[in-house]
Amino acid sequence: MSEPVVAIVGAGPAGLRAAQGLAEAGLRPLLLDEGHRAGGQIYRRPPPGAERPAADLYGFEAGRARALHDLADALAPRIDYRPGMMVWGIAARDPAGFDLDCLGPRGHERIAVDRLVLATGAMDRTLPFPGWTLPGVFTLGAAQIALKAQGMAIGRRVALVGAGPLLPLVAHQYAKAGATVVAVLDATPLGAKVKAAPRLAALPATLAKGVWYTLAGALRGIPVRSGVRAIAVEGEGRVEALAWEDARGRRHRVPCDAVGASFGLRSEAQGADLAGCRFVFEPVTRQWQPERSPEGRSSHPHVYLAGDGSGIGGADVAELQGERTALALLADLGRPRDAVREARLDRRLARQAGFRAALEAAYPYPHHLVDAIHDDEIVCRCEGITAGALRHAATERDAREMNRLKALTRAGMGRCQGRVCGHAAAEILARTLNEPVETVGRLRGQAPIKPIPLREPA
Repeated sequence: MSEPVVAIVGAGPAGLRAAQGLAEAGLRPLLLDEGHRAGGQIYRRPPPGAERPAADLYGFEAGRARALHDLADALAPRIDYRPGMMVWGIAARDPAGFDLDCLGPRGHERIAVDRLVLATGAMDRTLPFPGWTLPGVFTLGAAQIALKAQGMAIGRRVALVGAGPLLPLVAHQYAKAGATVVAVLDATPLGAKVKAAPRLAALPATLAKGVWYTLAGALRGIPVRSGVRAIAVEGEGRVEALAWEDARGRRHRVPCDAVGASFGLRSEAQGADLAGCRFVFEPVTRQWQPERSPEGRSSHPHVYLAGDGSGIGGADVAELQGERTALALLADLGRPRDAVREARLDRRLARQAGFRAALEAAYPYPHHLVDAIHDDEIVCRCEGITAGALRHAATERDAREMNRLKALTRAGMGRCQGRVCGHAAAEILARTLNEPVETVGRLRGQAPIKPIPLREPA
């Protein structure tokens, strides 16, 4: 009997550890990744010839980054690794398995697979604010990509704003690289972090790194402010300054030529949607995620999930989940089980889950930023749809669910397929209806889940 074809989508920490586990068991998994070098976003590798010291790019995580890069190189002869491959469509194949529509160096390819491991990671969660569409405004993730992949900053005088643990990390990375960081603005209150500190101490090394990132910025003289409100980017045709209001209501302004902004992370779960996985609402992170068991199984018997694509946990959790998911898949194939290894991973994942809950409490959702979105603010950039248009559809056209809102306004129909605007649109719709955000549902995933040339499907 021939071995099943197992495809892993994503070559970040979760995907690489899953590939390792399957390869160690004698399988030859297919590893598909949009990146041109394995590592994912957190451990993104510069292009050949543009390498920089790992300590400069990854800070405290330099050792982990090198280990994963070395793992990717060592796995190459034992797996079918295909970089530069974007999976834009997933269709169930009769009687079993999936057809993956991919766009890569050779154009369109359709690949038949028997089982699927989705390790698709996450992207920045964006919220509209005045000036967010100006040239020079980036997400924090994009700011990291510029630094790691291109060896450059997003501007000469950079202001960073956000609501999550990525904010102090990016500030540290930019300052260490020699960029001028003029302000670090945290939309969440300092008191929440102080309150969560005892629970964060469950992983003291991780907590210490976060504290160090914050202190290092302060020692460099970077203004760090918590509990900021009323964020606005100023400029005519480009970023010229960032203004905000502090917790006491005082207005501030700092000249800059670039802004990095991110208000947490959201899972990249469109692939799981196309594969037929059931979704559940996660109230802490306020997002819909594919249902995942602790072992990595989805609701579909041939689809497995690992890493931030099925729930935000960070790079350490992604590695553990990748390894654990591989073991679950192997068990489902009837391979011998390593109960000791499974139990060890389960204990470590449980400990990480407690820490993650504390981290979410330390960076609570910035409701005040959503409440401050004006009617004339563009929410869906692709289609030019404003918050006022969304509210009008809710109150005057009976749009009470996200897919009806999409049909009536075109919000989410553009290049991003709602990946950028969907979260904010849902929050605005729910607030307009005075309903919990989970009641308005989520945008259904449709192929192509990312932009492709029109000639490819043909």
